[in-house]
Amino acid sequence: MAFIPHTGADVAAMLKTIGAASLEQLFDEIPAQLRTRALTGIPEALNEMQIGRLMSERARADGTLLNFIGAGAYEHHIPAAVWAITTRGEFYSAYTPYQAEASQGTLQLIYEFQSMVTRLTAMDVANASMYDGASATAEASLMAVRANRKSRSARILVPKSLHPHYRRVAVNTAHNQGLKFEELPYDPASGLTAPAVLAKYAGEDVTALIIQQPNFFGRLEDVDTLTDWAHANGALVIAVVNPTALALLKPPGQWGARGADIAVGEGQPLGVPLSSGGPYLGFMSARMEHVRQMPGRIVGRTLDVAGKSGFTLTLQAREQHIRRAKATSNICTNQGLLMTAATIYLSLMGPQGLTRTAAACHARTRELIAALTRLPGVRLAFTGPCFHEAVLLLDRAVAPLLKALSARGIAAGLDLSPYYPELGHALLVCATETKTQADIERYRASLSEVMQAARAA
Repeated sequence: MAFIPHTGADVAAMLKTIGAASLEQLFDEIPAQLRTRALTGIPEALNEMQIGRLMSERARADGTLLNFIGAGAYEHHIPAAVWAITTRGEFYSAYTPYQAEASQGTLQLIYEFQSMVTRLTAMDVANASMYDGASATAEASLMAVRANRKSRSARILVPKSLHPHYRRVAVNTAHNQGLKFEELPYDPASGLTAPAVLAKYAGEDVTALIIQQPNFFGRLEDVDTLTDWAHANGALVIAVVNPTALALLKPPGQWGARGADIAVGEGQPLGVPLSSGGPYLGFMSARMEHVRQMPGRIVGRTLDVAGKSGFTLTLQAREQHIRRAKATSNICTNQGLLMTAATIYLSLMGPQGLTRTAAACHARTRELIAALTRLPGVRLAFTGPCFHEAVLLLDRAVAPLLKALSARGIAAGLDLSPYYPELGHALLVCATETKTQADIERYRASLSEVMQAARAA
């Protein structure tokens, strides 16, 4: 709460009305030995001016790094109007829209979000939203087991080039429910999931294949071949996609002959700041035949007796609304505020704006790769088309270099050694439309100096 307006007189009047002699009397049911008489270690209260100064000082101490980390969360330009509208009281303080007669504005906004997600992914139906991209991938795996009734194995094929956090969340969320996640290796030369690695699964009972596009390395998978193989072998396809990249790449609904069955992803690039890791939002869409297996909830549109559009929650197959044993999920939020920002962002950008942003991101990443690979001791791990990310191989350990560059005000990328030790000294870098040629040159020059200093040591 930004401001508490109650004066001492107000408090006294409220106590008199309810018949209490003091604030302490309101807590007389709590045994005295359980009450804290003093907050030791807590400093004296500050006034508004003092706390404002303290927070400003701490914000300056954090600094602002020149950011070249992507890895699933991206620094994009967010038009000022996005959060100016999102934080209006009508959206900012609105709770979940259970009462349709009082929530038509919020319900319509969620409906528009669903419509935009289906347009982006070329799928038939989308739900209100998910926690984030990682949990959406886990929910899609559970959904695939319910939807693929011809399969009894609950086996999910997971490429190692899928985001490592997504893999971990999916396993932690679903393995105790009987799902078996089997890892597919990537080709060390290309960073891609080679269709040949699927040969040993031909004819076996496989429930679903996960395909990330672009994958964690930024590489573009052969989605058509992988999708057609999955369908030919009775498996569903779960697409994990970047919404910004979909402005340039083929949407999952058009992969192969039939398209993916379920599409999920992280919605953070759509107008949500990095914010030290969250909160973010996930999205999920699917083919209409699987709609009853979708987790969360869906907003539907209809006409009232006067012929006017009306919106309401429908297909609420979650445990808040039906028996736990019948629920498709225990998801208890639609990340409404973040979904609101994403909807407004997409409305403002439109198809052309999103395409220009994606094209600029691709151009900046190519410029970054070209600049850094000119340095001695830096080379590209995988060649070929990419989006956002690229993996660089260095001639020395990455962690000390990242620390040195951080001291120079540069967040230089993600050290891949904890996730992919087989790659050696590998660095994942990213550049979005927010980076300029001067930014890239600053990174190149700083990395050159740090590497030279390390060689001289």
